[in-house]
Amino acid sequence: MTKTKTGKLSAAASGEFKIGGDLPVHRLGFGAMRITGDGVWGEPKDPAAMRKVLRRAVDLGITLIDTADSYGPEVSERLIAEALHPYPKGLVIATKGGLTRQGPNQWLPVGRPEYLEQCVEMSLRRLKLDCIDLYQLHRIDPKVPAAETLGALRKMQDAGKIRHVGLSEVSVAEIVHARKILPIVSVQNLYNLSERKAAKVLGYCTEHRLGFIPWFPLAAGKIARPGGPLDKAAKQHGATVSQLALAWLLQSSPVVLPIPGTSSVGHLEENVGGAAIKLTVAEWEEIGKAR
Repeated sequence: MTKTKTGKLSAAASGEFKIGGDLPVHRLGFGAMRITGDGVWGEPKDPAAMRKVLRRAVDLGITLIDTADSYGPEVSERLIAEALHPYPKGLVIATKGGLTRQGPNQWLPVGRPEYLEQCVEMSLRRLKLDCIDLYQLHRIDPKVPAAETLGALRKMQDAGKIRHVGLSEVSVAEIVHARKILPIVSVQNLYNLSERKAAKVLGYCTEHRLGFIPWFPLAAGKIARPGGPLDKAAKQHGATVSQLALAWLLQSSPVVLPIPGTSSVGHLEENVGGAAIKLTVAEWEEIGKAR
């Protein structure tokens, strides 16, 4: 298990980023999608074990927990409140709205203003919060003008119910358009060693100091094959391939905030171990070039 120089396993080793310039978090966070049932649907098989994972995440120095009203639906937010409320000082609970559920692994965007306003109100209730530090639009609904959807979030922000607003699965053009309507502080897109279609979005976020939250961060595909660059570097660092994948992401840009999720304390601890790994420039480049 890779640890910091002090021997303590901590997400603090990943460094700090200030979301919106005023909300400091340790860069390695926790994604709370996997604490629900199969297909991100319904209750987990062992709710007590999921609450234990959440508490352990905080013990390990994680200060950013990412969830959504659609995880379960509602289950993930409720478990977070059950496990962690009253929340420790400095813990940021980021949630998302704008995706509805029709069954296991089924998702449908709904961006009507009145629906988004209701989503915010219900997330506040489930999370037992007066204000959500980071509220992210889970998807842009192609059937609703983006200005109307984002206008609803601006309304809730003006009412003091949202502190900062983020986007999810968007292009650079969509970010630019959204920023004309309200301040955007973060973007959450699919991005990992084997899937880098969002590279231009990451570049834009880096340039404008927007937090970039890569979901599904541990995927490495063929790059993780035995004897490959990632595997070799992992062995040299006495680490796992997953830890190296996280280390590579963290060193991709100072605005990257990976949120690996898990339903296991052991996997959680392994992920946090990746925060302390420092790749050389040559290692980072070699891993990045591999396909």
